Amino acid sequence: MKRAFVKTAAQQRAIRLLSGPSRFVMLYGGSRSGKTFILVYAILVRALRAAGSRHAILRLHANTVRQSIRFDTLPKVVKLAFPGLGLSESKVDQLIRLPNGSELWFGGLDTEERADKILGKEFATIYFNECSELGFEAVSTALTRLAQRTALKNRAWFDCNPAGKSHWSYRLFIERRDPVSGLPLPFPDNYASMLLNPAENRENLPEGYLEETLAGLTERQRLRFQEGAWLDDLSGALWSTAMIERSRVEAAPSLERIVIGVDPAVTSGKDSDETGIVTAGRGADGHYYVLADASCRERPAGWAARVRDEYRRFRADRVVAEVNNGGDLVETVLRSQELDLPFRQVRAMRGKIARAEPVAALYEQGKVHHVGCFRELEEQMTSFTPQTGTGSPDRLDALVWAMTVLMEPASPRFIPA
Repeated sequence: MKRAFVKTAAQQRAIRLLSGPSRFVMLYGGSRSGKTFILVYAILVRALRAAGSRHAILRLHANTVRQSIRFDTLPKVVKLAFPGLGLSESKVDQLIRLPNGSELWFGGLDTEERADKILGKEFATIYFNECSELGFEAVSTALTRLAQRTALKNRAWFDCNPAGKSHWSYRLFIERRDPVSGLPLPFPDNYASMLLNPAENRENLPEGYLEETLAGLTERQRLRFQEGAWLDDLSGALWSTAMIERSRVEAAPSLERIVIGVDPAVTSGKDSDETGIVTAGRGADGHYYVLADASCRERPAGWAARVRDEYRRFRADRVVAEVNNGGDLVETVLRSQELDLPFRQVRAMRGKIARAEPVAALYEQGKVHHVGCFRELEEQMTSFTPQTGTGSPDRLDALVWAMTVLMEPASPRFIPA
């Protein structure tokens, strides 16, 4: 029997809020709480009500918004809530047309070229998906295009898994203050927000997702992705969420040098530390780009195979690994996977804080860019303080080793003729 579309109680409350008097609405909360689904549903309702209206769904990266919404959430919403609705696609303009001539545009705000293609139009609705990944300047620019004249009241909608309280979305929607000046908003009632958590969406989640997947996260991850809590930036932390978010990009430019940092685990097993495996590169622009986090909890042959795969994938110049505990065995294990691996041993002679501070300074200067989002790595970074610095943040250690080597003077990459 075909399943009928039934909104959860939380989604019904969200619909009332989205159609209320506030022009700007943010839905925030835990992972898979139904936020994106109900926002896409609400946009389709608006598009069907006003023929010829235009609606933008934006995220940091254009390819991510297409994969997550255009090819995943949107088809699910149409199948459940609007069966038989005919949609046509323009692959050139990255838009979807409804039978009444309304349009859904999908775009990224990470580069001027991509953003200009979207922001040359005017919209009745702008939806910022995963707004915790976006900078406030990019959002402010996009909002100038919320100007299409239709029968609809123009609205801007936002969703996110809450970031730190230093993020502009917290200041704007929770504190109702201007994120730049810190002053109270002149029209605070124009801004509304609502918490949605996965427990309220249980009927639409796979078995074990709440009890096993989310409950198994670290405490700070669980607070954010299960309970939808806004986190305080830890006192003394070398990194903040805002510091990382403001320099995130979709793609790296041409790179002069690429290094894979490895922080091997001493033991293997479900209770062991992970082996940190982080790939980063240095561009001709003097900036640094974190390309991948392949960290894992595996036996030596397993994590060594991952290092080999990353080395081949990125055509890396060097693998650098901490050998304080494994000694020559670390190099032996790696070379068993790739005999010609350009390898360098490093030993931790200084404390973790002293090693990490020069890297954190580059982040403060806006010279380090994450190419995409690395949730577990970024959680370690924003949780790392002098008080926690004696632990074993494996992914962070791998990042610091890779960055430390990249910061050394080096000649450009040699590419054979």
